[in-house]
Amino acid sequence: MTKHPADGQAPDRWRESLVRDDSLELPVTEPIGKIHPQPWMTAPETRVVLDAFAAAGVEVRFIGGCVRDALLKRPVRDIDIASPEPPEKVMALLLKAGIKVVPTGIDHGTVTAVVEKMLFEITTLRIDVETDGRRAKVAFTDDWIADAARRDFTINAMSCAANGDVYDYFKGLEDLGQGTIRFVGNARERIDEDVLRLLRFFRFFALFGRPTPDKDALAACREKASGIRLLSGERVRVEIFRTLMATDPADVFQLMRDNGILDHVLPEAGNVGRLRMMSWLDSRAIRIDSVAAHPVRRLAALLDTGARGAEAIAQRLKMANRQKARLVTMAAPSFRIDPGAGSHTVHKALRRLGPAAVRDLALLNWAGELAVTPRLPHSRTEGWIELINTADSWEPPQFPLRGRDALASGVRHGPTVGTLLRAVEAGWEDGEYRADRDDCLEKLKSLIAEAG
Repeated sequence: MTKHPADGQAPDRWRESLVRDDSLELPVTEPIGKIHPQPWMTAPETRVVLDAFAAAGVEVRFIGGCVRDALLKRPVRDIDIASPEPPEKVMALLLKAGIKVVPTGIDHGTVTAVVEKMLFEITTLRIDVETDGRRAKVAFTDDWIADAARRDFTINAMSCAANGDVYDYFKGLEDLGQGTIRFVGNARERIDEDVLRLLRFFRFFALFGRPTPDKDALAACREKASGIRLLSGERVRVEIFRTLMATDPADVFQLMRDNGILDHVLPEAGNVGRLRMMSWLDSRAIRIDSVAAHPVRRLAALLDTGARGAEAIAQRLKMANRQKARLVTMAAPSFRIDPGAGSHTVHKALRRLGPAAVRDLALLNWAGELAVTPRLPHSRTEGWIELINTADSWEPPQFPLRGRDALASGVRHGPTVGTLLRAVEAGWEDGEYRADRDDCLEKLKSLIAEAG
C-alpha cells in the first residue's frame, strides 16, 4: 500500500521520483507550445463551460487524452477538464451559468457538465493519499504539477489552457513523438497504486507506441503481473477489448504473452497469428460494408479453446450474455463454414445461426487459413468473399407450417406437436426449402399415420 501526506500538498519526494534516471532537471513549468484552435475547443458547448469558469477568474485546462489526441491530430471524443477549485465550487459555478451538472464522482473530485448533447468531465486537481492497487483515497490540491505526477503515463499527463498553451511537465510530447509509453516517475510505484495501469500500458503501446517498448515499464509490468488478480472482470474486459481494437493488436498480445502477462489474465490466448490475420482482414484487406472490427470476434481469433473454455472466459471477463453466446459459437461451431462447405450447409447455418454468426465464422476460419498460408490462390480468396456476400444477402425462408396445422390434423396438444413439426421441417430444410405448404402438410399427415 502506498501512502502520501493528506494535507493537500504534493509530497517533497515526488520531484525526486519523477525525474528521468539520467537527468536531474525538474519539470518545465512554462508552456512548451500551443495547440491552434480546433473545433472541439471552439465549439459553442465547450465555450459555455469555459466561460463559466472565466467569469469567476478560475483557471481550467483541458487534460489528458484530449490533449494527446489533439497533438496527434486524431479525433477528440472525450473532453476532460481540470480545475484547482474543489468540486463543490465547480458545481456552483456551473449551475450559476445555467449548466446542468451531475456529481458523477464527487468523492474523487469529478463532476460532469452537460451542455446540449456534449458531456464534459471536470475534475479537481488531486493527489493520492492512500492506494491499494484498485482504489485511491485522494486529497485536493491547487498544484498542477502534483496532479500531473499522479497520472499514469507521460503522454497522458499533458494539459492545455483555454488559449491553447500546452503544459508538459514530464516530457510527454517527446515520448509521444518517439512512440514511447513511459510511466510518470517510478513505474513500479505507479502500478502498485493502480494495477489496472499494467494493462493500460499494453493498450497505449498498441495505440501509440513504436518498437521497442520502454524497458523499465516492461520490466515493472512483468514483475507486477500477478497483481492483475486484484482487478474485477469488468475492468480487465474493458482493457482487453480496447487493446484488441487497436489497428494491429497481435504484436502487443505477443509481447504480453512473452512477458507472462497473459498467464494471469488470458492464458488461453495462444493464437496470435490468427489474430494478426483477423485484424488485417476486418480493417484493411477487404471492403465489405458488413465487415468491421469487433472485439469479441478478435478475441475468438486469439483464443485456443472450445465451448467450455469460452464460457469460462466469458464468465471471468463478466461478458454480457450476447457477447458470451457469440464467443461460444465461434469457439465451438456447429457448422463447417468455408468456401468448400457447399450451399446446403451454408444455408442451413444461415437459417439456424443467422448471418452475423456465419460472417463471424467465415472471417475466423479465413484468418486461420491465412495464418498458415498467407498467400492464398485468387479463387480461394474469391470464395471467402462470396461466402460473406451470401451471408449479407441471405433472406431466410419461413417454414410454412405451425402448431395449429398439426392440431387441425388430429394431433393432441403436447410435445408430439413439436416433435412432428421438427421432423417435417428437417425434411423441408434438407430439400433446400423447395417443398411448399401443401407438400409439408402431406408429409405431416404421413408422419401422423406412421405414428398412429
